[in-house]
Parts: sequence; C-alpha cells; structure tokens
Amino acid sequence: MLSRIPINMGKIKKEHIDKEILRVAIIAELDAVNLYEEMAAMTEDEDLKEILLDVAREEKTHVGEFQTLLLKRDPEQVAELEKGRKEVEG
Repeated sequence: MLSRIPINMGKIKKEHIDKEILRVAIIAELDAVNLYEEMAAMTEDEDLKEILLDVAREEKTHVGEFQTLLLKRDPEQVAELEKGRKEVEG
C-alpha cells in the first residue's frame, strides 16, 4: 500500500466513512508489518533486525486497536469474523 488509500473515500456514505477509515488504517498497519518483517529478514545487522521486528510488533498492536474500534462500530463485521472462526475450527 505504502501511503495510498485503496478506495475512493469520496464515494463512501457519510455514515460509513469511519468504518472505512478504520479498514484503511488496518491495511496500512498490516502493510507496515510486512515491510518491517521483510527488511528484518534481509539485514544481517542484528541490532537493526531487532529494532525492525520490535517496530513490526508495535504495528500489530495498532492493528488490534483499529480492529477493536471497527468491531464496536460494525456488528456485521463481528458476525462475519465469528463465522470465519467457526469455519476454520470446524
């Protein structure tokens, strides 16, 4: 993603904009996790690797923060996550 919003936010209804902002924020954080983990895998500098992996973990915390807010605002998302969990476990 690297700083590009993947949808036209101007076409989103006002009552849904915050949910879409949260989804884009989650995408951005997951993108950052992937980037930092990729760079950590590429470097041989152990200090740099440690910092990159620490920052990646922080980004995962941010995903959790945004997801928590999204789940408070979108009951359908809650239901679909639960369906997905059951499908994986079943």
